[in-house]
Amino acid sequence: MNLQNYYYYFQSALPARLCDDIIKYALKKEETVGTTGEFDKIKKLNKEQVKRLKETRHSDVVWLNELWIYKELHPYIHEANRAAGWNFDWDNSESLQFTKYKLNQYYDWHCDSWGKPYNRPDQIDHGKIRKLSMTCQLTDGSEYEGGELEFDFRASKTKKDDIVQVKEILPKGSIVVFPSHLWHRVKPVTKGTRYSLVMWNLGYPFK
Repeated sequence: MNLQNYYYYFQSALPARLCDDIIKYALKKEETVGTTGEFDKIKKLNKEQVKRLKETRHSDVVWLNELWIYKELHPYIHEANRAAGWNFDWDNSESLQFTKYKLNQYYDWHCDSWGKPYNRPDQIDHGKIRKLSMTCQLTDGSEYEGGELEFDFRASKTKKDDIVQVKEILPKGSIVVFPSHLWHRVKPVTKGTRYSLVMWNLGYPFK
């Protein structure tokens, strides 16, 4: 898929106070270990599985489904989809993932989409795929070190020139939206804690 714009951002979109409210609210909820697709359905990982997971991802997450948060974020998804020229058809969003990246935590190269649509006939996402991903920066970039969000626009990992660091979203409350098939990573945090909010937006497969 050829794209004119690979990501679209809104700097300092959410007020700092709202970001703080989301952080405080999420920190009161039960957290779990952030997993990848391979481990999503396993309730308790054994030592070998934890080791394999940490080869790709090491972070803690809280799942949120609060309507008031969706109402704040959805207008930015729609505007990015229009302004970037993607115009993807999408009609609902998955649970919000509040993510903590503490010292030495990270998420290595991955993409949010996969080969097949959801096969869950009893759920609203049945037959749909992730089309647009969003990351909202809840912590200002001055409050931590490391933890950079990067995209890989290369067909192969042989050059460094096509790895792009999204510095535009370092200010608190900034939002980046991008097609879910793009490869990206969060580098290890070396100081402080980075809080972010991730949302995946779904639609029927491309035709």
